Amino acid sequence: MSSSDVLMRIDGAGRVIEWSPLAAEAFGWAAEEVIGRTVGELVREAGIDDEWLRTTCTAMHALVVMPVLTGSSVVWELRATAGAFSLRDLALLRVVFTQSPVGVHVLDDQLRIVRVNTAVSGLRGFPVDSLQGQVFSEAYRITAPEEETAAARGVLESGKPALDRLVRSMVGSTGGKPRIYSVSYARLESACGDVVGLAVSTLDVTERERALQRLKVLEQVRKRVGQRLDVMGVCEELADAVVPAVSGIVVIEVIEDVVRGEQPPLAPVDPAVPLRRAAFRGQASAHPVGEVRKLPEGTPFSRVLTDLRPRLVQVQEDSVWLAADPARAEAIRRSHAHSLIVAPLSVRGEAPGVVSFYRHGREDPFDEEDIALTSDVCAHTALCIDNARRFTQERTIAATVKRKLLPQRPAKPSTVEISHLHIPGPGGGGAWYDVIELAGARTALIVGDVAGRGMATATTMGQLRTALHSLAALDLEPDELMARLSDTAARLAAERAALPAGDPLHREPLTAGCLIVVYDSVEQECAIVRAGLPEPFAVAPGSSTVRVPVAAGPLLAGTGSAPFPATKITVPEGSVLAVVNEEIRMPSASLDSLLEKGAARPMDDLCDTIAYALRECDESEKLVLVARTKALPPDRVLTCPLPSDPEAAPLARAAVRRQLKTWQIDEESAFTTELIASELVGNAVRYGTPRIRLRLILDRLLTCEVSDSATSAPHVRHARTVDETGRGLFIIANVADNWGTRFNSQGKTVWAQQPIGASQTRPPTYQPS
Repeated sequence: MSSSDVLMRIDGAGRVIEWSPLAAEAFGWAAEEVIGRTVGELVREAGIDDEWLRTTCTAMHALVVMPVLTGSSVVWELRATAGAFSLRDLALLRVVFTQSPVGVHVLDDQLRIVRVNTAVSGLRGFPVDSLQGQVFSEAYRITAPEEETAAARGVLESGKPALDRLVRSMVGSTGGKPRIYSVSYARLESACGDVVGLAVSTLDVTERERALQRLKVLEQVRKRVGQRLDVMGVCEELADAVVPAVSGIVVIEVIEDVVRGEQPPLAPVDPAVPLRRAAFRGQASAHPVGEVRKLPEGTPFSRVLTDLRPRLVQVQEDSVWLAADPARAEAIRRSHAHSLIVAPLSVRGEAPGVVSFYRHGREDPFDEEDIALTSDVCAHTALCIDNARRFTQERTIAATVKRKLLPQRPAKPSTVEISHLHIPGPGGGGAWYDVIELAGARTALIVGDVAGRGMATATTMGQLRTALHSLAALDLEPDELMARLSDTAARLAAERAALPAGDPLHREPLTAGCLIVVYDSVEQECAIVRAGLPEPFAVAPGSSTVRVPVAAGPLLAGTGSAPFPATKITVPEGSVLAVVNEEIRMPSASLDSLLEKGAARPMDDLCDTIAYALRECDESEKLVLVARTKALPPDRVLTCPLPSDPEAAPLARAAVRRQLKTWQIDEESAFTTELIASELVGNAVRYGTPRIRLRLILDRLLTCEVSDSATSAPHVRHARTVDETGRGLFIIANVADNWGTRFNSQGKTVWAQQPIGASQTRPPTYQPS
């Protein structure tokens, strides 16, 4: 805008100090008639009304009033400019400068304030009268003046507005805490494009920003705290979430019993109760993380655990409570901490611990609003700690139950060298193993896994394991044994589904897998059945490790009717078998290479080697059962085919007598074995079908087996006194330690076992026929 557009200049008192020829032409007054008079006098004298103003503004296109800084004073220029500038626009400007709640400032090109609106006077402690002529950043005592000056000059140069800049200012501050203003800059230009200054708006948004900051902190705490299910982990999450968002230093101390999963005490807490320093973030720590100690009495920390009331404490060198804890006092001094909030971790009147928030150095001191924030943070954390404590408690109980349900003294068969490796996962798990000795020098190696964790998983594992032992006593074939176990699991799953909808177990499906290996040390072969678990490993002497290709059966309690096919393999003496509950992938070595390298070593050493390699794996529960096979020596087995006529019994007794004499079996055991063999052979001749075979096996127990081709199941009868037959199995059940029937594709085998050298009870009137 050129100087020729200036109509007049008016001082701060409203008097005309300059009058241009353009004004003389427009208003009809000469300069000497106007200079020195006030604008109000001229308006009244001329009788100017709205109609005259509309006509004049239309002829001159627009009238603009602009402040101009002259020295240390401000004068006003009335200029004519080309543009549609109406009375409505003037009214809007009047409202902005007299009624708007937003502070409006007009700056010249040197960023000096030339005019402010009435809203600026509402700022607390703001010296409005002395604003004119001051640089904006200095007038507002902005904490980062260089940055703000650069932003304002950038708007002057580019013309691009800078909107809603959050600026910290000491104007109107209380307690040494700066206030926050939303500042926007816009460049002022004439109709000709000349830059004449800046328009700056300011709005005090301190309360809004502090509220948003509190909400942001709480959102981060709720998002980050509680992801882990151990007490120490929750405390670490809290420390990471609040530093530096809330304070530069935080100390979290939790009652030691809570860390172990026990119930926290009610307030007031006994001063003798020890606390563990669970987490720390800051510069200097009075005590290392993990240290357990009592809180000294007579301090804000002990007082908080007495009444569960948070405390705001201004830390000073002469604070009385510092003397009660010299180590903490020294750490506070080294950290230059000046403000402290001590807040309790409290839930349902119980006190799991205490949190100390420190601000130090140039951080703003805490105020009453910060107490509400830290209390909300600690309330959420206390709930997360309580959840973690309950989980730890349940995990401890579940682990104890599981240990009781697992084999306390695993069987040690003479024909298999056994060892196992069990690495519990977080929260426990449902993996188990069993070694069950079967009749005929056979051994069942079993690994199972119930998905889940906690008490429900542990009890389900115990139920399946008990059912498996009961089924194994029936001497079922491995495929039928697995099918019966799956039926049991299906019944357990149905019981879960029938629970009330509010029961957590109702929504948790039963998922379980199992693998059964039955090793026959006489035939040197294995029958393997698997339901969901990985294929086993086998290492024959002098050979490399292989995955045994076992057909996969469905998971236990599956919905389909798929069978559990059995796979039979030959296992040379000295072979190593390994069964796992899940696929194991190690970064440094593979399981098959470890098995191959350690096949000749003792089984316990091999398990240790595997455990060392698993240290870098994931934290899931892992179970490895390894076994080295042994063959029963041929001279410990007698196999004798028999005819299908009454001559079979005497032939059997004679064969048994000779073999037991060779084995040097005591007379009483030999007599009992003759009796058992005679009765079993007699039943096979009477009720079975050819081929009949007698087999004696001498291991830890003396086993007598009689096989035939019939599939009918024998059962014990209680014969009457006058009956001449029907007492065979009844007698065997009384004189043998155990007996049973095993079915296979060729027929059945009835067997009876007795300990060698044990006294036997035999009916005094019975004589074998």
